[in-house]
Amino acid sequence: MPASILEEVGHLLGAALIRDTTTRLSCPSCGSAHVAQVLGDNGGISYVCTACGHSWS
Repeated sequence: MPASILEEVGHLLGAALIRDTTTRLSCPSCGSAHVAQVLGDNGGISYVCTACGHSWS
């Protein structure tokens, strides 16, 4: 068990940063992290890069 609340908060923040980094999408065309998730034609999920306009699913 952590010795202090600050130690526990630090542990939780570290885990959140690792999770954020591993789940972030990037554009396969330009590498930008500015990616929007959009609803596709048949209800599927597609993505569009707001930096270069590339789209993929």
